[in-house]
Amino acid sequence: MNLHCRRASFFKLALVAGSALSFPSFALAQTDPAAAAPQAAATVDDPTEVADEIVVTGFRQSLQAALNVKKQSVSAVDAIVAEDIAKFPDQNLAESLQRIPGISIQRDAGEGRAITVRGLGAQFTRVRLNGLETVATSTDGASSNRDRAFDFNVFASELFSSLVVHKTAEASLDEGSLGAVVDLNTGNPIAGKAGLHGALSLIGSYNDLSENVGPRVAGLLSWKNDAGTFGAAVSAAYSNIKTLELGNNSVRWAQSRFDSVSGTPCFYTTATSTTPATNSGGVYRSSAACDKAALAFHPRIPRYGEIGHDRERLGVTGSIQFEPTDRTKLSLDALFSRFKEAREEQWAEVLLRSNERSIDVLNPTYDADNNLVSATLNDAYVRTEHYLRKSKTDFYQIGGTLDQDITDNFRATLLGGFSKSDADIPVETTILFDDKDAQGYFYDYSDMHNPVLTFGTSVTDPSVFQLSEIRDRPSNVTNRFKTGQLRTEWDVTDGFTVKAGAVWRRFNYDIVAFTRDTAVCGNGGTSIVTSTSGTIACSPSSLFGPTAIYGFPVTSALSQTFNLGNAGQPSGTTDQWLVANLPATTAFTQLYSRPLVLDAGNNRGVQETTKGAYLQFDAKGDILGLEYALNAGIRYVKTDQSSYGLVSGNKATVKRSYEDWLPAFNLALFPTPDIIVRAAVADVMTRPTLGNLTPGGSADGFNFRVTNGNPFLEPFRATNYDLGVEWYFAPQAILSVALFKKDVQSFPVSSVITNATFTQTGLPVSVLVPSSPAALNPALLSQPIWTISTTVNGTGATLKGVELAAQIPFKAFIDNGILSNFGILANATFIKSNADYAVQGPAVTPGGPLVNSIRRATLFGVSKRAYNGTLYYDDGRFSARVSASYRGRYIDANSGTGNIFEGYGPTTNIDASVRYKLTEWLEVSVEGNNLTDEYRYRFTDFDADRNYENNHFGRTILFGARLKM
Repeated sequence: MNLHCRRASFFKLALVAGSALSFPSFALAQTDPAAAAPQAAATVDDPTEVADEIVVTGFRQSLQAALNVKKQSVSAVDAIVAEDIAKFPDQNLAESLQRIPGISIQRDAGEGRAITVRGLGAQFTRVRLNGLETVATSTDGASSNRDRAFDFNVFASELFSSLVVHKTAEASLDEGSLGAVVDLNTGNPIAGKAGLHGALSLIGSYNDLSENVGPRVAGLLSWKNDAGTFGAAVSAAYSNIKTLELGNNSVRWAQSRFDSVSGTPCFYTTATSTTPATNSGGVYRSSAACDKAALAFHPRIPRYGEIGHDRERLGVTGSIQFEPTDRTKLSLDALFSRFKEAREEQWAEVLLRSNERSIDVLNPTYDADNNLVSATLNDAYVRTEHYLRKSKTDFYQIGGTLDQDITDNFRATLLGGFSKSDADIPVETTILFDDKDAQGYFYDYSDMHNPVLTFGTSVTDPSVFQLSEIRDRPSNVTNRFKTGQLRTEWDVTDGFTVKAGAVWRRFNYDIVAFTRDTAVCGNGGTSIVTSTSGTIACSPSSLFGPTAIYGFPVTSALSQTFNLGNAGQPSGTTDQWLVANLPATTAFTQLYSRPLVLDAGNNRGVQETTKGAYLQFDAKGDILGLEYALNAGIRYVKTDQSSYGLVSGNKATVKRSYEDWLPAFNLALFPTPDIIVRAAVADVMTRPTLGNLTPGGSADGFNFRVTNGNPFLEPFRATNYDLGVEWYFAPQAILSVALFKKDVQSFPVSSVITNATFTQTGLPVSVLVPSSPAALNPALLSQPIWTISTTVNGTGATLKGVELAAQIPFKAFIDNGILSNFGILANATFIKSNADYAVQGPAVTPGGPLVNSIRRATLFGVSKRAYNGTLYYDDGRFSARVSASYRGRYIDANSGTGNIFEGYGPTTNIDASVRYKLTEWLEVSVEGNNLTDEYRYRFTDFDADRNYENNHFGRTILFGARLKM
């Protein structure tokens, strides 16, 4: 059977699967390369015959179509077709993908952003859009995604016809993944019906924290001529949703020496003096009370607050296909997406970080994990913070594919295209009100998730505060990608095919960032000095006492009152305070008229050019009556890397090249027509984190830390092993188990040096944020308090696990009645992994250095357990589903300030959907996301489980209608 015939059969199956969809009106993706259409296994009948046997409609029909993709593949593949995406209560693609066994997601602002496949994080997963590898970036927290990871929240799920996840490697599959290759596929108009067809979805989205209703609108138009030789489709999706995130944040925990503890002075004017040195200067004197407080961990910036998210998402896809003959097919696909967000934060906090020296601690209490969990603080540095970031990500991609049958048994595919992701942050503004000698502040972290934070002095009186810092940090991250590929297939004999191809790719990553930060002094401030970074600051002599002047006086015209809503705060927590009125304070300080200063540590980039080729053999047949299908081959790729950054204030460029040979083998055995045994082994690689590849370094003047890049890092390289069994015991049904193991031979790790001075790094002071303590106080640059780290080529790591999955329609056991319309989808993943990390643990002497050590732990991003389950009902007219997703506790990064690792606590998300088809062309629906209003708990220090943050995002209810013609 030639390629055209196989595709025609596959498209017939897709057409049947998509005929009942409300939106979009197509079900499965384009074939190779975009969907990597699986080869028909030896025991699978002609797909047209399979299609004729499918008589169910709606959601259950899409489940069968997805199983057909999985069953006909030799390698391990999972898929979701349009019905799943359109009808799950999913806000974006990440939330759709979490339904697949082995996939967990990481959420941002309450919606999915990045995925983890079989325990390996987003940087280990390659994403292809209509066959072209791509990178899309957006923003999260206080920064952009500045890595290879793909941000799925950039795209609306309604734009895509299928998602296909390749969990095992093939020689013909793009390299770069230790975890998976994910194919995102848009329209396939020639697979649809002749004539003009369309669909429209109108949804209202309500969040119960923001109490806002926002629109979600999506539409599709497709047309195919009667001859079936030409088709075109266009789709668009728009949403504008406002949500809130409320909770608390500690900004990590730290050790430090205080001014006094329960009346015992900790600093004296000299080593032998009996006169305490109050607030600043002096010599530390050891005592039981002072040492215990200094060696215990306290919250650095304890605070409650609110984060507002105003997100606007626009996406447009277009596809044109022309098939003038049975041997020739030309496809042109384009996608544009715009993702805009305004993120607004309002906090009330105490700035213990770097200010412990001036603080008196009263009535401290400690827990078994060496945490100073509660205390009253005098001379505390009280701060309120108003932050606004406006960001926009524009993504576009254009790609073309030419499929040509050269002879009856030789075919070729030529593919090319380019994409660009431009993540721009024109505004990232913070205005700070400070009261640097507040009295009677009380905190209590006996309940790490929900602390009590009480301000003893007024935080609603403008006269208490001074406007002391202004910040603005515009930045841009741009990724550009170009590719050209040639793929050929030669049917040597029946059941034996040779595949060969070549690829060229170029990936450019560029980041540039600026600052307008400064600390300010008011008129009448004394001893004004200029720091080495050019920032105007006040001398320490003016910082303490009720008459201290360190900023502009706050007035009612410059401020506004903030009222904290339901953030999980216990009784006694302060829930009202003043924050800056941003329009008034930015105009008053002329913030946006200040010149931009280059953030030297974030002016860098990488260009990667890859050239490669592959050779693969596909075979099917039987041995002693046992049917089999296999593919085996090898992929060669050469990577040319050029990276640049600022070194000692000058631009430096480093070039290098490396090669990889990547063999891959997949085998499927068919002991019965309904059972498939799969086995695979492959050498795989993922290129290093982009931020680690640039020369030069970045400096953190708040935590006294310098991080240097390393352009000579080797890729992550691993050997993957997979073994699985699948039992297709009834239509739309499967029970499966898969074992997997990844032996990671090369695993870049952090290397840390402590007790260094900033001047020893050779970095210019301009790399420091101007408002940081180190930039404001030049004396800190020559003190041996700096931690210097870089990433080096380290030892390997291991990961092994098991996936269990079940898709059980009750109709497999009950022929008729209401129960026959129910079904269950369930999967579980259990993972064990080990890697060695260089970490910094607590100081063992008051004011002493952090202690370096090697710690064995799981790979970053690995949850040991993850579960997904869905109970559904579908009778063709009425359908309902409830879904639960659980992800276990995991670490995702090295921490700082003496904490060992940081990560997230376990989460369980409950979603539901109810739909009713009024007519063949109109369906109404109500859906719910995060129905239990799950909190997201983030910890710092794996052992002590110290609170980093604990936030919730509210429930989201979607209601609306879908129409089709």
